[in-house]
Amino acid sequence: MEIDAWVWWLIAAVGLAIPLVLTAMPEFGMLSAGAVAGAVVAALGGGVVAQVLVFAAVSVALIVVVRSIAGRQRAGRPQFTSGVDALKGRQAVVVERVDGTGGRIKLAGEIWSARALDADIIFEAGRQVDVVEIDGATAIVM
Repeated sequence: MEIDAWVWWLIAAVGLAIPLVLTAMPEFGMLSAGAVAGAVVAALGGGVVAQVLVFAAVSVALIVVVRSIAGRQRAGRPQFTSGVDALKGRQAVVVERVDGTGGRIKLAGEIWSARALDADIIFEAGRQVDVVEIDGATAIVM
């Protein structure tokens, strides 16, 4: 008893789908879809060369298209910042006079030690300042 070519293509499709599930690498899914396309060609009576060409063309086309779409999605998504990186660029209110040597600000609902970026500038209590950088537990403001 001889197994038809389309059955072998479906076995290959399942075989390629297993690593897709185990590794979460979408490329295996594209190859599996290509194997299904090869099975369709085989079931319609296409020769071995046609089956392999359809498998390769569908697999490569899916990989190229899906990767380009995924790349655009990743590039368009804003980056999420957390921790002290999320505090850079935020505004704060001076609680105690801030100069080049120190002071206190209220930043994101918390009291932070702070110092002025320019040692010659003094910020009085109640003034809004911009956080330029976080140096340890001290906010550098301007």
